[in-house]
Amino acid sequence: MAQEEQVKIVDLFTLDETIAKPYLEQFTYPWEALAGIHDYILELGPTLPKDLYDEVAENVWIAKSAKVFDTAYINGPCIIGERTQVRQAAFIRGDALVGNDCVVGNSAELKNVIISNNCEVPHYNYCGDSILGFHAHMGAGSITSNIKADRKNIVIKGKEASYETGRRKIGALLGDWTEIGCNAVLNPGTVVGKNSQIYPTSCVRGIVPSNTIYKVNGEQVEKR
Repeated sequence: MAQEEQVKIVDLFTLDETIAKPYLEQFTYPWEALAGIHDYILELGPTLPKDLYDEVAENVWIAKSAKVFDTAYINGPCIIGERTQVRQAAFIRGDALVGNDCVVGNSAELKNVIISNNCEVPHYNYCGDSILGFHAHMGAGSITSNIKADRKNIVIKGKEASYETGRRKIGALLGDWTEIGCNAVLNPGTVVGKNSQIYPTSCVRGIVPSNTIYKVNGEQVEKR
């Protein structure tokens, strides 16, 4: 089923663009990887090359080439990749694996995430219980809503299949080169396929296929 292919790790992400490649390769679906991010960072951190990374606090490894502003807060376990910027008042709550050449911007909040290389979470974003692919970009004010109002386990629903995840908390799973418009809300368990675009102020749920433009009224058209 084409829709099923849209939600697999191998179809969403270029794994060579994340230091979490060996970890993610263990799973079929990305939400399966969310439970073990904490332990994986604790395992990976001590193995990072000491000529490239400093352990600046307990279980917090930051690349020497990264730029972290004084007002940013970083709680472990956490890894910040090479040449990444963590800007003013960023709030990293922990269990965050951030790749190379990324931006974690002013007042952005991260929790239990894998962020691939060249991603931008740059302005007033919340990104929790999520995985972002290579070059994914969250526009200003866009957020991942990671828990349902009834607190029940999340079922990811597509047009041709539904996926019982067994998890109460899942934010968004954004494929490579996804573009999330300003002030968009990605409801719990949203999956956005590679090269897709979400219009500003959209309220998105379910599965958005690759190469798709998702409009404010929920209309989806093929990206050309």
